[in-house]
Amino acid sequence: MGATPSFRNMWTNMLSIQRDQFDNLEKHTQWGIDFVEKYTKFVKERSEIELNYARQIRNLSKKYQPKKKEEDENKYTWCRAFYSTLNELNDYAGQHEVIGENMTSQIIADLTRYTQEVKTERKSHFHDGRKAQQQVEASWKQLESCKRKFERDCKEADRAQQYFEKMDADINVTKADVEKARQQAQMRHQMASDSKNEYSSYLQKFNQEQNEHYYTIIPNIFQKIQAMEEKRIERMGESLKTFAEVDRQILPIIGKCLDGMTQVAESIEPKNDSSQVIESYKSGFEPPGDVEFEDYGQAMKRTVSETSLNNSRSDNKSERSSKGKSKTLWPFIKKNKGSNPEDFSHLPPEQRRKKLQAKIDDINKDIQKEMDQRDALTKMKEVYIKNPQMGDPNSVDPRLGEIANNIEKLQAEAQKFEGWLAEVEGRMPVKSEPPRRTSVLYETQNSTPPTTNNNSCAQDRESPDGSYTEEQSSEVQSKVQPETAESGDEFDDPDEEMLPTIGTCKALYPFEGHNEGTIAVTEGELLYVIEEDKGDGWTRVRRNEEEEGYVPTSYVEVFLDSNSKGAITYI
Repeated sequence: MGATPSFRNMWTNMLSIQRDQFDNLEKHTQWGIDFVEKYTKFVKERSEIELNYARQIRNLSKKYQPKKKEEDENKYTWCRAFYSTLNELNDYAGQHEVIGENMTSQIIADLTRYTQEVKTERKSHFHDGRKAQQQVEASWKQLESCKRKFERDCKEADRAQQYFEKMDADINVTKADVEKARQQAQMRHQMASDSKNEYSSYLQKFNQEQNEHYYTIIPNIFQKIQAMEEKRIERMGESLKTFAEVDRQILPIIGKCLDGMTQVAESIEPKNDSSQVIESYKSGFEPPGDVEFEDYGQAMKRTVSETSLNNSRSDNKSERSSKGKSKTLWPFIKKNKGSNPEDFSHLPPEQRRKKLQAKIDDINKDIQKEMDQRDALTKMKEVYIKNPQMGDPNSVDPRLGEIANNIEKLQAEAQKFEGWLAEVEGRMPVKSEPPRRTSVLYETQNSTPPTTNNNSCAQDRESPDGSYTEEQSSEVQSKVQPETAESGDEFDDPDEEMLPTIGTCKALYPFEGHNEGTIAVTEGELLYVIEEDKGDGWTRVRRNEEEEGYVPTSYVEVFLDSNSKGAITYI
């Protein structure tokens, strides 16, 4: 009547196998989630590497960017190429930042969110599986209980029936005892019948539940777990693809950065750079002339008189002294090792002129800034005067006074440097000049310009901005040699071929023109240009057919004809 031991053992084994399968699936799915988390950690570390690399590249680019004092390097093509490479490298670092940021947003954040979702889903599926397994196990236990009760009631009914038959066959037993035994046997048979019906009903119910468990509930749970696992694997594949695409997306921009580096490298012009070096460091000195032979054997000649001998010695001594002073070879001039003087007199003429001009330009920029501030404050004061409710006009006066003082100081400083600039422009040697121009303006070996009238006052020697002074120092005046009659007639030769005009100019300041070879001009006067500045600071102009001469280039605004060689407009 009861279940056979083999069936009971088989069902128990199936439950055990099912539990083992759930355990295996639980371990496998947990390992899959752990793998996703490990991959997420890998991408996070890769992203940090990209960001750190980008930061180091940016710091490297910033470290080698030109400082303010190195801005002069930009005039060389190879320096510009290097600095352009640094800029491209900065953009290159930016693309690696994009890699790190995209990996964080497109992979790490997405996988982190998905991992939490799949953990929750996995927990739900295995909870449903465990619950179904517990329900079928509980039903099996209830079935076993009904079965054991039915078995027990059947045995009790058999024993009651045997006892009744025994009592009924015994002649010594009273009728009442027999009747009692018969009723007991009937009651046991009824109980066994009820247990049978209950067991049969519950067995039918259990079989239905078991069938639903193994053919519906558990397969559905397994299918959900399988779908979850396949989705996890699919997301892993998508993440791996995104990992590659993030790099691929920035390759075109990185290629452009590398192309930019190649282009600036190919734009380097060695000849142009070498010309810049020559232009920057040319001294402006003319090469020294031949060293003359000094005959020390004249003292041995006894044929001359003692007086002539003494005179000869005196002359030779003074000549040697003057030659020794005037023929110092400029390549071997010792540089001053102390602090550099304010007027840059330690530099060669050409370099000194450039330094002075740059200093004047900086001062003029500062003056312009101060003037702009003055104009703005003046307008503000006018607004305050018209609208007192907006502010007190007198509150602007202290600042206006301060600006006026600053402008006055800057203008004085500008006049000082312009005076030095005019001096160095006057001393600049002339390159490829006709011999007669050298005799007019530069008579000495050191190319010192002619001296001015010693009776001229300071007002006659300076332009309104102090950019030129005709008066030279006493040292320069002592070196000027007297003009010869031939050089003095340079511009008075009626047979001399008249030079063609190459442009016009306008006088910005009055110029007295005391020196021979120069021409006096008045402010605003228009003249013809017949010879442009050769780098010595002088421009040759003509007023009419009879009057022409040199004026300082800084005193005029020149407009060269477009068809003239090297036509430019400059002040």
